[in-house]
Amino acid sequence: MAASKKTGGLAGVNAGQTHICTVGQEGAGLTYRGYDIYDLVDNASFEEVAYLLLHGKLPNPAELSGYIKKIKASRGLPEALKTVLEMVPADALPMDMMRTGVSFLGNIEPEGDFSNQLHVADRLLACLPSMLLYWHRFHVDGVRIDTETDDDSIAGHLLHMLHDEAPSELDRKSLDTTLILYAEHEFNASTFAGRVITGTLSDMHSAVTGAIGALRGPLHGGANEAAMALIKMFDSADAASAGVHEMLERKDLIMGFGHRVYTTSDPRNTVNKKMSKALADNAGDTLLYPISEAIEKVMWDEKKLFANADFYAATVYHFMGIPTHLFTPIFVCSRITGWAAHVMEQRADNKLIRPAAEYIGPDLRSWVAMEDRD
Repeated sequence: MAASKKTGGLAGVNAGQTHICTVGQEGAGLTYRGYDIYDLVDNASFEEVAYLLLHGKLPNPAELSGYIKKIKASRGLPEALKTVLEMVPADALPMDMMRTGVSFLGNIEPEGDFSNQLHVADRLLACLPSMLLYWHRFHVDGVRIDTETDDDSIAGHLLHMLHDEAPSELDRKSLDTTLILYAEHEFNASTFAGRVITGTLSDMHSAVTGAIGALRGPLHGGANEAAMALIKMFDSADAASAGVHEMLERKDLIMGFGHRVYTTSDPRNTVNKKMSKALADNAGDTLLYPISEAIEKVMWDEKKLFANADFYAATVYHFMGIPTHLFTPIFVCSRITGWAAHVMEQRADNKLIRPAAEYIGPDLRSWVAMEDRD
């Protein structure tokens, strides 16, 4: 059999077209619907970005006001869903709970006709933070929280449910910014999984459930949690530098560095690093941020690997009092916007996604009777 050229993980393979996002393109970097990520971070709220991704344009003042009201009105959880969330074990992975919650919601609030897709997208955007914090607070604190706060922003709503009080503006704005940064990233593994499911003409809840399953894997989501675990291993910047050198000598996997698409830097890291420093200064931290910088320096000096979006996002979340096991589920609360936008784009010009595979197994063989087998 002739040797084949391998394309492991479909690296470099163009799997389709999209109007939604650019990632790592020359002169474009990361853009949503043509808007540079830095312009969005500096000027937009996460709600504006969600509207942009789902509707294809920025909202005017009346549209944004109406959209915020709709999202606020859609945060409540049905009693049946609360019962299911309470039944998910306390020691379950939060991502498993999110997967179960979306799947169950699809049973009691089915999408029905695809003309309802925007409503489903908005409903999931509104209630995913409610699912996460209802389950977390029930099992960790033994309370059944009210998931309908007065906060206008999703970031404020999430932190309010977590801490039982409205957050500081620094915390709210910081979380809002990370939600913008995580909202969309072209044909990443979870988005592509969602598009494959959508291509079969399945419903949005199924596509999002599959996307959550893909994000659950540590090679896609979870790098921010692994980064936090790494940072907390050390008690000083010097110890971090020495420790990471030892890890590299052992060829240990160090999460939070490098990227499948970006080759020289992750544009999101600049924003997260700046926020991490501001939050560290606000908290009077003289440990975690210097440790993070020390790790970043070693990885660049020794391996020329840059910190990606997940590395400094870890301390950003930590300084806001967010438990580490909630980091990746918060990613879901953001990426639902990108997933839903891709579901709708796939449906607009749908073709079943069914790639070919090059067979590299044995040549045609003759059947061997049971008594003649070794």
